[in-house]
Amino acid sequence: MYEREIAARFRAVNGDHPMSPADDAYVTAQFAALDDLCLASGRDPGAVRLMMLAGLLPLPGYLRSDGAQMVPKDLFAPTEAAGGPEKLEAWFVAHWADPAAGRQEWEAYLSGRYVCLHSVTPASIQRKERLTAEITAAPYDPDAGTPRWSVRLHAAIDELDALEPAFTPYDRLRFGGPTSRDLCIDAMRARFPRDPATARER
Repeated sequence: MYEREIAARFRAVNGDHPMSPADDAYVTAQFAALDDLCLASGRDPGAVRLMMLAGLLPLPGYLRSDGAQMVPKDLFAPTEAAGGPEKLEAWFVAHWADPAAGRQEWEAYLSGRYVCLHSVTPASIQRKERLTAEITAAPYDPDAGTPRWSVRLHAAIDELDALEPAFTPYDRLRFGGPTSRDLCIDAMRARFPRDPATARER
C-alpha cells in the first residue's frame, strides 16, 4: 500500500536515473528494504509509507531496480529517541540553536537524500557539516603545509571517512556531480598525502 505514491515522490525529489547492478549490490549491502525492516520491527509497511507521505518520516534513500524501497537500517531509531513520529520534528529541530537552520535540515532529512551518513542523526549531520567545512578550509589555514597541520587535516579526513559510506555511481547522477567523499576525502588525501613519518609517530 502506497508503494506507487512513495516511488513517485522519490522520483520527484531525485530524478529518474537508472540503477546499475553495482548500484543495486551497494544499496542491498548498506540499506534495508522497507518492507523487510517493517516486518522485523512489527510495523505495518502501509502505515509507515503513509507517515512518509505526511512528512513524519524521511523518504527512502534509494529505489532498487526491482522496485524495493531502500531505507537506513536504523530508520526508526530517531523516532524512538524522540518518543514517537509525531514528536520527531520538534526533537530533531531542537538540536540546532537556530530554529530556521534546524527546520532546513529537517526538510533535507525528510527528502531521504542523507545517504551520506552511516547513521542519520542530528549529531552525525552536524559533525559531518563541521568536518567538511574544516577540511575544505584547511588549504587556506595560516599553518598549511606544516607537519602539525597535516596531522590535523588527516584526523578530520579520517573521522569523516568513518561517518560516511562509500557512495555509488547513482549518487553522482542524482546529486549532479561529485559527492562529499569525492571532494573531502579522496581528493584531499590525493592532494595532501599523509606524511609516513608523521603517521608512524601517531
